[in-house]
Amino acid sequence: MTYLAPRQGLFAIILLVSFCLQTLLLVISTDQQLSKSRALKGEQMVAQLIDESRLSLENKDRVSLSVIANRYTSEQDVTRILIKDNNDDILVPVGNAPMQQGDTIRQIATNGDSVIGSVSLTLKDISKGEIIAMQWPFVIGTMLLHLLLWLIYGYLARPTKEQINALSRDVEDLYREQYRQVDQRSDYRENARENADGANGSNDKRSADNENDNTRNSSNKNEGRNLDDNQGAGEASNKTTNTRKIDVHNEVNAYLRAQQNQDATTEDTGLNADNVAEYRTDDQAANATQDDGRSSDNGTHKVNGSASQLSTAKLSATRAVDTVSVQIVFHDEFNMLERLAPSQRLPYLALCTQLLNQAITELLKQPLLMGVSAMNEPRFDESGACAVLKADNSHAKVALAGVMLGKLYLMLNKIIHDKHIELSRFALSAKAGVSDDAQADAMTQLLQSVGKKEQMLILLPNAGLKQISNHVQVHSIMRPTTVYERECAIFDGGNDSMIQRLADVRNAVLMIEETDE
Repeated sequence: MTYLAPRQGLFAIILLVSFCLQTLLLVISTDQQLSKSRALKGEQMVAQLIDESRLSLENKDRVSLSVIANRYTSEQDVTRILIKDNNDDILVPVGNAPMQQGDTIRQIATNGDSVIGSVSLTLKDISKGEIIAMQWPFVIGTMLLHLLLWLIYGYLARPTKEQINALSRDVEDLYREQYRQVDQRSDYRENARENADGANGSNDKRSADNENDNTRNSSNKNEGRNLDDNQGAGEASNKTTNTRKIDVHNEVNAYLRAQQNQDATTEDTGLNADNVAEYRTDDQAANATQDDGRSSDNGTHKVNGSASQLSTAKLSATRAVDTVSVQIVFHDEFNMLERLAPSQRLPYLALCTQLLNQAITELLKQPLLMGVSAMNEPRFDESGACAVLKADNSHAKVALAGVMLGKLYLMLNKIIHDKHIELSRFALSAKAGVSDDAQADAMTQLLQSVGKKEQMLILLPNAGLKQISNHVQVHSIMRPTTVYERECAIFDGGNDSMIQRLADVRNAVLMIEETDE
């Protein structure tokens, strides 16, 4: 395969600029030379015209002056001749192009010491096109020379096979090194996760083994324990996997059943959360029977029942909102934060932490959010930060406080990001998610899957949505694929009063930041 020379188009542009500059310099130099020669020629013609027309000019013989002037207008460079008497009256105007611009040479005619008149001669300007037409061999030759240089460069500057192979090896080594670092990080995380799961399974099985060891023979005690540990670890991992599958399927089934029976529930108050938990317990027992191939005992039913009640609580739209989690993560598509040096990463994370804490402090001073307090002091790391707000009384609007905090930090981060980019410093955009405490894990997954830059997701029950309905506008996610995506809403804007409050709080936080600096 034949490759083109590097930056061949740029070299062609350079050659084109060079050709234009050479042509321009040629036109300018030729114009100056012709102007000088025409000026000398014009002065000679005026002096000769005065000598020939001195007698006629004294007698003011217009016919003789016209005959004499017409001989000079036959010259190609002369456009007009104007002869005047000593009173500055026009005697003879001669010329076939009086409106044409050009250089005018004027000289006074004298006879001894007395002034008998004046003669003005106008020379035609030389057109740039005429100059190029006069110098066409030079222009064509220069064009062919530049074209030849471009073709020679395209042939000689092509990369050789050795250069192409060396470049391919360098690119391959670079990608291999990047993938090796990514694989090492992923292997480290998987090993840590497997060790944690194995340790949990071993501890659970070891407690059961201690009860069985009392009836075993002392000679086979060590061998039996090792065998049971290996089997216990495998069973623990299988139970963990099966339990996760059962919880996910039963969670979705219970939610769909609750949505289908919502109308019947409003009419018949006898169907309460205990009945739903019993239905889910039966479904989980049936699924556990199909997956494990054995029946479940009473203890298993109790565990599944508690898990089903927890899942129902997570998906229930009628629960109260006492605490709200505001999760803020960086929009880092290329993992730039992990590759950043600690000397730059740690100050940037400290700045984000300081902004968030000051935003919480200033926002909770608003009279609208009276009764809302912060449960933690969030700190930023590579995965972001999470602020938890709680309601101290039943009238506190904790859901509205969470939404306002998320929007406030996005406004602050936008200003800081633009300023850092203007100063050629590292900065990342952010995205936020607001949810109650029961759906914090689901919001973390939503931020990773559907969250976009400078966007805020809201996952709240009906009580929380009622708190924010009079202050903000939201819209649903297009084409949801999960239950949580269908229940999630995207912040679309707020009313004037809320935006003005956020702007005031933003300005207060930035003024504090400037004072600290």
